[in-house]
Amino acid sequence: MKLSARSRYAARLLLDLGMHEAGKPVRATLLSENTGVTVQFIEQIIRPLKQAGLVKSVRGAAGGHMLDKPAADITLGEIVRVMEGAINIVNCLDCDSKCERSDDCRTRSVWERASRAMEKELDSITLAELIDTPDGCPSMD
Repeated sequence: MKLSARSRYAARLLLDLGMHEAGKPVRATLLSENTGVTVQFIEQIIRPLKQAGLVKSVRGAAGGHMLDKPAADITLGEIVRVMEGAINIVNCLDCDSKCERSDDCRTRSVWERASRAMEKELDSITLAELIDTPDGCPSMD
């Protein structure tokens, strides 16, 4: 599975929002400057994040975007699922009918285990942890 730019940018945007003062909206232009993501793409990425309850937007002169829940409650796994759907390293795990061999495939269970391991790891990393770690790499205990 290769993460799309949407997932990577969503994580980048949410991290930036999490690093700003709580309760203060951040304008899309400032998010763009801080993250290198265009304002137009930010608006496309923010939409599903708002629908998932991760971001809220405030209109008006002092408006912008902000986290809708604490950074400690947002995981990278949640972000990826919002942006990509299920975390599966192969398409056949999304639906049995995608592969005619799903009933007797000897490798499908391996792909399932690997997908769940990756999902578990992504679910173990919160935005707060990334914000609080200077190099952005949480320790692997």
